[in-house]
Amino acid sequence: MKLKLLKLLKIREIKTMRKLLFIFVSVLLAAGVYAQSPQKMSYQAVIRNTSNALVTDTEIGMQISILQGSIIGTAVYVETQTPTTNANGLVSIEIGAGTVLNGDFATIDWANGPYFIKTETDPAGGTSYTITGTSQLLSVPYALHAKTAEMLTGGITETDPVFNAWDKSTGIFITESQISDLDHFTTADEIDPVFGAWDKSTGISITESQISDLGNYIETETDPEFGAWDKSTGITITESQISDLGIYLETETDPRVPTGNQIGQMQYWNGAAWTTIAEGTTGQKLTNLHGVPIWIDNDENVDPNTGQVWRDVISSTGQTWMDRNLGASRAATSSTDSEAYGDLYQWGRGTDGHEKRTSGNTSTLSTTDIPGHDDFITVGSHPYDWRNPPNDDLWQGVSGTNNPCPSGYRIPTEGEWAAEIASWSSNDAVGAFDSPLKLTVAGKRLISVGTFNDMGSRGYYSSSTVGTALQRYLYFTSSTAAIESASRAYGHSVRCIKD
Repeated sequence: MKLKLLKLLKIREIKTMRKLLFIFVSVLLAAGVYAQSPQKMSYQAVIRNTSNALVTDTEIGMQISILQGSIIGTAVYVETQTPTTNANGLVSIEIGAGTVLNGDFATIDWANGPYFIKTETDPAGGTSYTITGTSQLLSVPYALHAKTAEMLTGGITETDPVFNAWDKSTGIFITESQISDLDHFTTADEIDPVFGAWDKSTGISITESQISDLGNYIETETDPEFGAWDKSTGITITESQISDLGIYLETETDPRVPTGNQIGQMQYWNGAAWTTIAEGTTGQKLTNLHGVPIWIDNDENVDPNTGQVWRDVISSTGQTWMDRNLGASRAATSSTDSEAYGDLYQWGRGTDGHEKRTSGNTSTLSTTDIPGHDDFITVGSHPYDWRNPPNDDLWQGVSGTNNPCPSGYRIPTEGEWAAEIASWSSNDAVGAFDSPLKLTVAGKRLISVGTFNDMGSRGYYSSSTVGTALQRYLYFTSSTAAIESASRAYGHSVRCIKD
C-alpha cells in the first residue's frame, strides 16, 4: 500500500548572495507501508531563477521541522540537510535521514495529530534560511501510523466457513437428466450465420433453431492461444499517424499552473482552481492559514483560529496590548478610522459570528454559554442579558469561558482600563487615540433592536469586570472618559491585553 500527497507552491525569495532567486517547488511526500513501515518521507523540489531557468548542480541548505497541533505548534522533530540539485534542477531528500537537531523521527506518534511540516531553505547552501513554508500533513504520514497493525495481541478465532478449493482439473459435469431437452442441441450439422455489424442497443437474440449442435461447443471448443506482448519493443507511432504532431512538439505549455505577471507572485490550489497571491515585500514572512499562504510583516502575529493579524504594543503603564480591536483589519490611523473599528461583542460571548456588524438579530435568549448560532441576541426586559440566567463567570482570565482573544491574551479588567485612562494626555477621545493603543470611536450595538449607534463620536470598550447584572466598560467622547456600567447585551468593542 502506498499513499501519496501532492502539493504545488510557488515562492518568492529575497536577495541572497547578490542574486534574486525565484523558486518553483513541487513537493511529493510519500510513506510506504509494506511488511514493516519505513521511518522516512520523501521530499522533492524543482528550483528555478527569476528568468524561469533551472538552478542546476547547486548545493542548497534545508531545515525540516515536524510541528504538532498547529502551524505554530511544538516542533517534535527537526533535521537539516544539504542536498544538491541535479541537471534538471531537482532536489530530492528523505525526511528522517538528515542531521537530527531535535527529536526522533521513529518515535513520532502520528495518531496524536494534527501535524504540520515546516521547510526552511537557504539557496546559498548555508543555514541562513530565508524561505519558509508550513502546511498541514493530511493522509501521507498516517501511513506510518498504520504500522501499529503489524502486531496483534491475543488470539484470532476464525468464524468464516471453511472453503475447499475447487479442483478445476475435473471440470463441471452436467448430466442429460439436468437438461430437459438436450437432444435439440446435439445435432452435427451446424452452419454459422453470416455476422453483420452488431447493434449493441438491441442486444442479441439467439433462437434454438440457430444452434444445431451445442454439443460440439461444449465438448470440442478450444480457445485460441494468446501470445504475450513483447513490451521491450515499445510502440512506434509515426508522424503521419498524428494529424498535427508539430503543435505538441513546438507550442505545448503546461496548463496546470497559470503564468504570473509579477516577480514573487504565487499560485495555490483553493480546491477548485489556481489562485494568485500578490508578491510580498522585503522583510515579510510567509505563513499558512487554513491552507492559504499569506504574507505578513516580520513583527506581526496571526491567530490560527480566527485569522486575526496584529502587532504587540506596550502602553504607558508597561502592559502589552494588541495594537487593534478584535475584527479590525489594521491599527487605527485616526480616531474615526472605520477600518480600525472592528467587531462588537456582547459581554461574555465567544467569537461565533454574532460580533460581526453584518450579523442578523434574534430575540430568543440563550440558556447556555454557547448559543449555537451567529445572531446578535436582542433583549427587551430586565436584566437585559443575552443569557438566561446570567453567568458572571464568563470572560474571566486567559482560560476563561468564551475568551475571544488569541492564545495568551485576555479581556482587560476595569482596573487595567482605569490605569490606561490615567496615563492619557487628555481625558477624552483625543487622549484615547493619542495613547499607544490608538483607541477609536467605534460606537456600539443597541440591545433592543440590534442597530448601531454613536459610530464616529463615542468609544465603548468591554472589560471582564461585572456588577450586579451589569458589565463595567471604558467609555469616552470628545469631552470625557470614564469607567461606566451597562447591560451585558450591548455590543461593545474588544481590545485584548497580554496575560
